[in-house]
Amino acid sequence: MREAGVVGMPDAYRGETVIAYVALKSGFEGKVTVEELIEFCKQRMANYKYPRQIEIMEELPKTSSGKFLRRELRDKARQ
Repeated sequence: MREAGVVGMPDAYRGETVIAYVALKSGFEGKVTVEELIEFCKQRMANYKYPRQIEIMEELPKTSSGKFLRRELRDKARQ
């Protein structure tokens, strides 16, 4: 994994749940599945912390200074 951004997404059961947006290192595209990433997180995190959904992206949205644009990730999760 090269970088990841995590945001809350509305959930009818929990109120809010975790969704992760991940950019993979070059060479890992197509070799790592979303299910493998979720299982990896599930084994290492508390039940309420691991992401229920993961979306693989080429590049996470950033500002000109390199900070993640969390608002864009939240808006994407709510669509």
